[in-house]
Amino acid sequence: MKEITNGVFYVGVNDRHKHLFEGLWPLPDGVSYNSYIINDEKVCLVDTVEGDFFFQFLENIRDVIGDKPIDYVVINHMEPDHSGSLALIKKYYPGVQVVGNKKTFDMAAGFYGITDNRVEVKNGDTLCLGKHTLKFVLTPMVHWPETMVTFDTTSNILFSGDAFGCFGALNGAVVDSDMNCDSFWLEMIRYYSNIVGKYGTPVQNALKKLAGIQLDYICSTHGPVWHDNIERVIGMYDRMSRYETEDGLVICYGTMYGNTEKMAETIARAASEAGIRNIAVYNVSTTHHSYILRDIFRYRGLIVGAPTYNAGLYHEMDVLLSEIAGRDIKNRHYIGWFGSYAWAGKAAGKIADWNEHHIHFEPVGVPVEMKQNMNVDVKAQCEALGRAMAEKILNN
Repeated sequence: MKEITNGVFYVGVNDRHKHLFEGLWPLPDGVSYNSYIINDEKVCLVDTVEGDFFFQFLENIRDVIGDKPIDYVVINHMEPDHSGSLALIKKYYPGVQVVGNKKTFDMAAGFYGITDNRVEVKNGDTLCLGKHTLKFVLTPMVHWPETMVTFDTTSNILFSGDAFGCFGALNGAVVDSDMNCDSFWLEMIRYYSNIVGKYGTPVQNALKKLAGIQLDYICSTHGPVWHDNIERVIGMYDRMSRYETEDGLVICYGTMYGNTEKMAETIARAASEAGIRNIAVYNVSTTHHSYILRDIFRYRGLIVGAPTYNAGLYHEMDVLLSEIAGRDIKNRHYIGWFGSYAWAGKAAGKIADWNEHHIHFEPVGVPVEMKQNMNVDVKAQCEALGRAMAEKILNN
Protein backbone atom coordinates (compact mmCIF):
# COMPACT_ATOMS: atom_id res chain seq x y z
CA MET A 1 0.00 0.00 0.00
CA LYS A 2 1.04 3.60 -0.58
CA GLU A 3 3.09 5.23 2.18
CA ILE A 4 2.12 8.87 2.18
CA THR A 5 4.89 9.98 4.51
CA ASN A 6 6.62 9.04 7.76
CA GLY A 7 4.75 5.81 8.60
CA VAL A 8 1.33 7.01 7.40
CA PHE A 9 -0.21 4.69 4.80
CA TYR A 10 -3.25 4.79 2.53
CA VAL A 11 -5.44 1.68 2.98
CA GLY A 12 -8.63 2.81 1.24
CA VAL A 13 -10.63 1.20 -1.56
CA ASN A 14 -12.33 2.15 -4.83
CA ASP A 15 -16.00 1.65 -5.61
CA ARG A 16 -16.66 1.37 -9.35
CA HIS A 17 -19.91 -0.57 -8.86
CA LYS A 18 -22.25 1.98 -7.33
CA HIS A 19 -24.28 4.05 -9.79
CA LEU A 20 -25.65 6.63 -7.36
CA PHE A 21 -23.83 8.01 -4.31
CA GLU A 22 -26.25 8.16 -1.37
CA GLY A 23 -28.81 6.82 -3.83
CA LEU A 24 -28.89 10.30 -5.40
CA TRP A 25 -25.71 11.48 -7.14
CA PRO A 26 -24.33 9.82 -10.31
CA LEU A 27 -20.86 8.28 -10.15
CA PRO A 28 -19.70 8.02 -13.78
CA ASP A 29 -16.09 7.66 -12.61
CA GLY A 30 -16.74 5.80 -9.37
CA VAL A 31 -15.72 6.98 -5.91
CA SER A 32 -13.00 6.15 -3.39
CA TYR A 33 -13.52 5.43 0.30
CA ASN A 34 -10.28 6.58 1.87
CA SER A 35 -8.83 5.25 5.08
CA TYR A 36 -5.38 5.67 6.57
CA ILE A 37 -3.23 3.80 9.06
CA ILE A 38 -0.46 5.24 11.20
CA ASN A 39 2.08 2.50 11.92
CA ASP A 40 3.68 3.72 15.14
CA GLU A 41 4.31 2.33 18.62
CA LYS A 42 0.54 2.41 18.84
CA VAL A 43 -1.19 1.58 15.56
CA CYS A 44 -4.00 3.94 14.65
CA LEU A 45 -6.56 3.52 11.87
CA VAL A 46 -8.21 6.75 10.71
CA ASP A 47 -11.74 6.15 9.42
CA THR A 48 -12.92 2.94 7.78
CA VAL A 49 -14.69 2.14 4.49
CA GLU A 50 -18.12 1.03 3.35
CA GLY A 51 -18.88 -2.43 4.70
CA ASP A 52 -19.23 -4.09 1.28
CA PHE A 53 -15.50 -3.61 0.80
CA PHE A 54 -14.36 -4.83 4.20
CA PHE A 55 -12.29 -7.82 3.13
CA GLN A 56 -10.33 -5.78 0.57
CA PHE A 57 -9.90 -3.18 3.31
CA LEU A 58 -8.64 -5.83 5.76
CA GLU A 59 -6.16 -7.09 3.18
CA ASN A 60 -4.88 -3.53 2.68
CA ILE A 61 -4.43 -3.11 6.44
CA ARG A 62 -2.54 -6.39 6.77
CA ASP A 63 -0.26 -5.43 3.89
CA VAL A 64 0.96 -2.59 6.11
CA ILE A 65 0.94 -3.93 9.67
CA GLY A 66 0.95 -7.69 9.19
CA ASP A 67 -0.28 -9.42 12.35
CA LYS A 68 0.13 -6.39 14.61
CA PRO A 69 -2.98 -5.31 16.51
CA ILE A 70 -4.74 -2.02 15.87
CA ASP A 71 -4.78 0.03 19.05
CA TYR A 72 -7.07 2.88 17.98
CA VAL A 73 -9.57 3.64 15.25
CA VAL A 74 -10.44 7.32 14.86
CA ILE A 75 -13.87 8.03 13.43
CA ASN A 76 -13.99 11.56 12.02
CA HIS A 77 -17.41 11.05 10.45
CA MET A 78 -20.09 8.46 11.20
CA GLU A 79 -21.73 8.32 7.78
CA PRO A 80 -21.78 4.60 6.84
CA ASP A 81 -19.50 4.96 3.82
CA HIS A 82 -16.79 5.76 6.40
CA SER A 83 -17.93 3.92 9.51
CA GLY A 84 -19.50 0.92 7.78
CA SER A 85 -16.60 -1.39 8.61
CA LEU A 86 -16.33 -0.31 12.24
CA ALA A 87 -18.18 -3.28 13.75
CA LEU A 88 -16.08 -5.71 11.69
CA ILE A 89 -12.86 -3.96 12.69
CA LYS A 90 -13.86 -4.49 16.31
CA LYS A 91 -14.53 -8.15 15.57
CA TYR A 92 -11.15 -8.73 13.90
CA TYR A 93 -9.28 -6.48 16.35
CA PRO A 94 -11.17 -6.98 19.63
CA GLY A 95 -8.78 -4.81 21.66
CA VAL A 96 -9.18 -1.74 19.46
CA GLN A 97 -10.36 1.47 21.11
CA VAL A 98 -12.71 3.72 19.17
CA VAL A 99 -11.79 7.42 19.26
CA GLY A 100 -14.52 9.98 18.72
CA ASN A 101 -16.56 12.71 20.33
CA LYS A 102 -19.79 12.47 22.31
CA LYS A 103 -21.99 12.73 19.23
CA THR A 104 -19.85 10.11 17.47
CA PHE A 105 -20.63 7.62 20.22
CA ASP A 106 -24.34 8.42 20.24
CA MET A 107 -24.37 7.42 16.57
CA ALA A 108 -22.01 4.44 16.96
CA ALA A 109 -24.38 2.98 19.55
CA GLY A 110 -27.38 3.56 17.29
CA PHE A 111 -25.86 2.32 14.03
CA TYR A 112 -23.72 -0.55 15.29
CA GLY A 113 -24.49 -1.17 18.95
CA ILE A 114 -20.95 -0.12 19.94
CA THR A 115 -20.85 1.02 23.56
CA ASP A 116 -17.47 -0.17 24.88
CA ASN A 117 -13.73 0.49 24.41
CA ARG A 118 -14.30 4.15 23.65
CA VAL A 119 -11.98 7.15 23.98
CA GLU A 120 -14.03 10.32 24.01
CA VAL A 121 -12.23 13.46 22.83
CA LYS A 122 -13.15 17.12 22.95
CA ASN A 123 -12.02 20.00 20.78
CA GLY A 124 -8.24 20.45 21.09
CA ASP A 125 -7.56 17.10 22.82
CA THR A 126 -4.48 15.12 21.79
CA LEU A 127 -3.50 11.46 21.56
CA CYS A 128 0.13 10.29 21.49
CA LEU A 129 0.92 7.21 19.40
CA GLY A 130 4.68 7.29 19.94
CA LYS A 131 6.37 9.44 17.32
CA HIS A 132 3.03 10.78 16.10
CA THR A 133 0.70 12.97 18.13
CA LEU A 134 -2.86 13.51 16.98
CA LYS A 135 -4.89 16.63 17.73
CA PHE A 136 -8.66 16.62 17.34
CA VAL A 137 -10.68 19.58 16.06
CA LEU A 138 -14.47 19.43 16.15
CA THR A 139 -16.12 20.69 12.95
CA PRO A 140 -19.86 20.21 13.51
CA MET A 141 -22.18 20.21 10.48
CA VAL A 142 -19.42 19.66 7.91
CA HIS A 143 -21.71 17.99 7.06
CA TRP A 144 -23.10 15.94 10.00
CA PRO A 145 -23.30 17.11 13.64
CA GLU A 146 -20.55 14.77 14.89
CA THR A 147 -17.91 15.60 12.27
CA MET A 148 -14.37 16.36 13.35
CA VAL A 149 -10.92 16.43 11.78
CA THR A 150 -7.69 14.92 13.07
CA PHE A 151 -4.34 16.68 12.73
CA ASP A 152 -1.09 14.71 12.88
CA THR A 153 1.17 17.33 14.45
CA THR A 154 4.28 15.27 13.67
CA SER A 155 3.80 14.99 9.91
CA ASN A 156 1.54 18.03 9.38
CA ILE A 157 -1.21 15.82 7.97
CA LEU A 158 -4.85 16.81 8.21
CA PHE A 159 -7.24 13.84 8.17
CA SER A 160 -10.19 15.92 7.06
CA GLY A 161 -13.13 13.53 6.80
CA ASP A 162 -15.46 14.50 3.95
CA ALA A 163 -14.01 18.02 3.79
CA PHE A 164 -11.93 18.62 0.64
CA GLY A 165 -13.27 15.41 -0.87
CA CYS A 166 -14.62 14.77 -4.36
CA PHE A 167 -16.22 12.14 -6.54
CA GLY A 168 -14.07 9.87 -8.69
CA ALA A 169 -12.18 6.64 -8.04
CA LEU A 170 -8.39 6.74 -7.72
CA ASN A 171 -6.79 5.30 -10.84
CA GLY A 172 -3.55 3.87 -9.50
CA ALA A 173 -2.04 6.93 -7.85
CA VAL A 174 -3.20 8.18 -4.46
CA VAL A 175 -1.38 11.50 -3.94
CA ASP A 176 -2.14 14.44 -6.25
CA SER A 177 1.56 14.93 -7.06
CA ASP A 178 1.54 11.52 -8.77
CA MET A 179 -1.48 12.09 -11.03
CA ASN A 180 -3.24 14.44 -13.43
CA CYS A 181 -5.96 16.02 -11.30
CA ASP A 182 -7.94 17.71 -14.07
CA SER A 183 -10.89 15.31 -13.80
CA PHE A 184 -11.32 16.02 -10.08
CA TRP A 185 -11.85 19.80 -10.01
CA LEU A 186 -15.40 19.93 -11.36
CA GLU A 187 -16.22 16.79 -9.39
CA MET A 188 -15.09 18.58 -6.22
CA ILE A 189 -17.56 21.37 -6.98
CA ARG A 190 -20.32 18.86 -7.73
CA TYR A 191 -19.55 16.97 -4.51
CA TYR A 192 -19.50 20.15 -2.43
CA SER A 193 -22.59 21.77 -3.97
CA ASN A 194 -24.78 18.69 -3.64
CA ILE A 195 -23.64 17.27 -0.31
CA VAL A 196 -22.05 20.07 1.73
CA GLY A 197 -23.48 23.12 -0.03
CA LYS A 198 -26.13 23.98 2.54
CA TYR A 199 -23.53 24.26 5.29
CA GLY A 200 -21.45 27.25 4.18
CA THR A 201 -21.33 28.84 7.63
CA PRO A 202 -20.09 25.67 9.41
CA VAL A 203 -17.46 25.23 6.68
CA GLN A 204 -16.29 28.79 7.25
CA ASN A 205 -16.11 28.13 10.99
CA ALA A 206 -14.04 25.01 10.36
CA LEU A 207 -11.66 26.87 8.05
CA LYS A 208 -11.12 29.50 10.74
CA LYS A 209 -10.17 26.79 13.25
CA LEU A 210 -7.57 25.48 10.81
CA ALA A 211 -6.15 28.87 9.82
CA GLY A 212 -2.44 29.24 10.41
CA ILE A 213 -1.75 25.51 10.72
CA GLN A 214 1.01 24.25 8.43
CA LEU A 215 -0.43 21.49 6.26
CA ASP A 216 1.79 19.25 4.17
CA TYR A 217 -0.96 16.75 3.31
CA ILE A 218 -4.75 16.76 3.40
CA CYS A 219 -6.12 13.23 3.62
CA SER A 220 -9.81 13.33 2.81
CA THR A 221 -12.20 10.39 2.83
CA HIS A 222 -12.95 10.75 -0.91
CA GLY A 223 -10.64 11.57 -3.80
CA PRO A 224 -6.90 12.26 -3.92
CA VAL A 225 -4.58 12.95 -1.02
CA TRP A 226 -3.76 16.63 -1.50
CA HIS A 227 -0.12 17.69 -1.35
CA ASP A 228 0.80 19.91 -4.28
CA ASN A 229 -2.68 21.47 -4.50
CA ILE A 230 -3.42 22.23 -0.85
CA GLU A 231 -3.71 25.97 -1.40
CA ARG A 232 -6.03 25.42 -4.35
CA VAL A 233 -8.44 23.06 -2.58
CA ILE A 234 -8.64 25.22 0.55
CA GLY A 235 -9.27 28.23 -1.68
CA MET A 236 -12.05 26.38 -3.49
CA TYR A 237 -13.75 25.44 -0.22
CA ASP A 238 -13.36 28.99 1.06
CA ARG A 239 -14.98 30.47 -2.06
CA MET A 240 -17.75 27.88 -2.28
CA SER A 241 -18.65 28.21 1.41
CA ARG A 242 -18.89 31.98 0.98
CA TYR A 243 -21.04 31.35 -2.11
CA GLU A 244 -18.67 33.34 -4.31
CA THR A 245 -19.36 33.04 -8.02
CA GLU A 246 -17.79 33.91 -11.35
CA ASP A 247 -19.33 35.66 -14.34
CA GLY A 248 -21.57 33.14 -16.04
CA LEU A 249 -25.13 32.05 -16.60
CA VAL A 250 -27.05 28.81 -16.07
CA ILE A 251 -30.25 28.46 -18.09
CA CYS A 252 -32.52 25.57 -17.06
CA TYR A 253 -35.72 24.66 -18.80
CA GLY A 254 -38.39 22.00 -18.91
CA THR A 255 -40.16 21.30 -22.15
CA MET A 256 -42.78 18.83 -23.37
CA TYR A 257 -42.92 19.49 -27.10
CA GLY A 258 -40.02 21.88 -27.71
CA ASN A 259 -41.80 25.22 -27.46
CA THR A 260 -40.37 26.23 -24.07
CA GLU A 261 -36.98 25.06 -25.28
CA LYS A 262 -37.15 27.71 -28.03
CA MET A 263 -37.44 30.35 -25.33
CA ALA A 264 -34.33 29.03 -23.54
CA GLU A 265 -32.31 28.98 -26.75
CA THR A 266 -33.36 32.55 -27.60
CA ILE A 267 -32.39 33.78 -24.13
CA ALA A 268 -29.02 32.02 -24.36
CA ARG A 269 -28.20 33.59 -27.74
CA ALA A 270 -29.09 37.06 -26.49
CA ALA A 271 -26.96 36.67 -23.36
CA SER A 272 -24.05 35.45 -25.47
CA GLU A 273 -24.35 38.35 -27.89
CA ALA A 274 -24.38 40.69 -24.87
CA GLY A 275 -20.99 39.40 -23.73
CA ILE A 276 -21.50 36.39 -21.44
CA ARG A 277 -18.90 33.76 -22.27
CA ASN A 278 -19.77 31.10 -19.69
CA ILE A 279 -23.26 29.85 -20.44
CA ALA A 280 -24.59 26.43 -19.50
CA VAL A 281 -28.02 25.41 -20.87
CA TYR A 282 -29.72 22.37 -19.32
CA ASN A 283 -32.90 20.43 -19.96
CA VAL A 284 -34.03 19.58 -16.42
CA SER A 285 -35.56 16.29 -17.58
CA THR A 286 -32.45 14.92 -19.29
CA THR A 287 -29.57 16.31 -17.19
CA HIS A 288 -29.10 15.01 -13.67
CA HIS A 289 -29.73 17.88 -11.29
CA SER A 290 -26.39 17.39 -9.52
CA TYR A 291 -24.63 18.85 -12.57
CA ILE A 292 -27.05 21.77 -12.70
CA LEU A 293 -26.54 22.52 -9.00
CA ARG A 294 -22.79 22.35 -9.53
CA ASP A 295 -22.96 25.13 -12.09
CA ILE A 296 -25.40 27.22 -10.07
CA PHE A 297 -22.70 27.26 -7.38
CA ARG A 298 -20.16 28.35 -10.02
CA TYR A 299 -22.02 31.07 -11.92
CA ARG A 300 -23.73 34.25 -10.77
CA GLY A 301 -26.76 34.20 -13.06
CA LEU A 302 -29.65 31.74 -13.26
CA ILE A 303 -32.63 31.79 -15.62
CA VAL A 304 -35.26 29.08 -15.29
CA GLY A 305 -38.36 28.31 -17.30
CA ALA A 306 -40.95 25.60 -17.80
CA PRO A 307 -44.47 24.90 -19.01
CA THR A 308 -47.58 24.95 -16.90
CA TYR A 309 -48.53 21.38 -15.99
CA ASN A 310 -51.72 20.29 -14.20
CA ALA A 311 -52.40 23.92 -13.28
CA GLY A 312 -48.99 24.08 -11.62
CA LEU A 313 -45.32 23.92 -12.49
CA TYR A 314 -43.68 21.27 -14.65
CA HIS A 315 -42.58 18.55 -12.23
CA GLU A 316 -38.84 18.40 -12.86
CA MET A 317 -38.54 22.19 -12.57
CA ASP A 318 -40.46 22.08 -9.31
CA VAL A 319 -37.98 19.49 -8.03
CA LEU A 320 -34.96 21.54 -9.13
CA LEU A 321 -36.26 24.69 -7.45
CA SER A 322 -36.80 22.69 -4.27
CA GLU A 323 -33.21 21.46 -4.47
CA ILE A 324 -31.89 25.00 -4.96
CA ALA A 325 -33.93 26.29 -2.03
CA GLY A 326 -32.67 23.45 0.15
CA ARG A 327 -29.08 24.62 -0.23
CA ASP A 328 -29.78 28.09 1.17
CA ILE A 329 -27.46 29.75 -1.38
CA LYS A 330 -26.48 33.30 -0.48
CA ASN A 331 -24.35 36.17 -1.77
CA ARG A 332 -25.24 37.87 -5.05
CA HIS A 333 -27.03 35.31 -7.14
CA TYR A 334 -29.35 36.68 -9.82
CA ILE A 335 -32.45 35.01 -11.24
CA GLY A 336 -34.78 35.50 -14.16
CA TRP A 337 -37.61 33.25 -15.31
CA PHE A 338 -40.01 32.40 -18.09
CA GLY A 339 -42.99 30.12 -18.57
CA SER A 340 -45.35 28.76 -21.16
CA TYR A 341 -48.90 27.45 -21.34
CA ALA A 342 -51.58 26.31 -23.73
CA TRP A 343 -54.71 27.76 -22.08
CA ALA A 344 -53.99 28.72 -18.43
CA GLY A 345 -50.67 30.24 -17.47
CA LYS A 346 -49.35 29.21 -14.03
CA ALA A 347 -45.66 28.34 -14.46
CA ALA A 348 -44.14 31.83 -14.33
CA GLY A 349 -46.12 32.69 -11.21
CA LYS A 350 -45.09 29.45 -9.50
CA ILE A 351 -41.41 30.19 -10.19
CA ALA A 352 -41.88 33.70 -8.80
CA ASP A 353 -43.39 32.19 -5.65
CA TRP A 354 -40.45 29.80 -5.25
CA ASN A 355 -38.00 32.66 -5.44
CA GLU A 356 -39.92 35.06 -3.21
CA HIS A 357 -40.58 32.58 -0.41
CA HIS A 358 -37.71 30.09 -0.57
CA ILE A 359 -34.77 30.85 -2.87
CA HIS A 360 -34.34 34.60 -2.38
CA PHE A 361 -32.13 35.37 -5.39
CA GLU A 362 -32.18 38.92 -6.77
CA PRO A 363 -34.71 39.10 -9.65
CA VAL A 364 -33.42 40.47 -12.95
CA GLY A 365 -35.35 41.49 -16.04
CA VAL A 366 -39.02 41.07 -16.88
CA PRO A 367 -40.40 37.51 -16.69
CA VAL A 368 -41.65 36.16 -20.01
CA GLU A 369 -44.83 34.14 -20.41
CA MET A 370 -45.64 32.47 -23.73
CA LYS A 371 -49.00 31.18 -24.87
CA GLN A 372 -48.66 28.08 -27.05
CA ASN A 373 -45.73 28.99 -29.31
CA MET A 374 -43.06 31.57 -30.10
CA ASN A 375 -44.04 34.76 -31.89
CA VAL A 376 -42.27 38.02 -32.61
CA ASP A 377 -43.26 39.65 -29.34
CA VAL A 378 -42.26 36.66 -27.19
CA LYS A 379 -38.95 36.40 -29.02
CA ALA A 380 -38.20 40.06 -28.30
CA GLN A 381 -39.11 39.59 -24.63
CA CYS A 382 -36.81 36.57 -24.36
CA GLU A 383 -33.97 38.51 -25.95
CA ALA A 384 -34.56 41.36 -23.53
CA LEU A 385 -34.40 38.96 -20.57
CA GLY A 386 -31.10 37.51 -21.81
CA ARG A 387 -29.61 40.98 -22.32
CA ALA A 388 -30.80 42.19 -18.92
CA MET A 389 -29.16 39.25 -17.16
CA ALA A 390 -25.94 39.73 -19.11
CA GLU A 391 -25.80 43.40 -18.17
CA LYS A 392 -26.40 42.60 -14.51
CA ILE A 393 -23.70 39.92 -14.43
CA LEU A 394 -21.08 41.99 -16.24
CA ASN A 395 -21.67 45.25 -14.39
CA ASN A 396 -21.85 44.02 -10.79
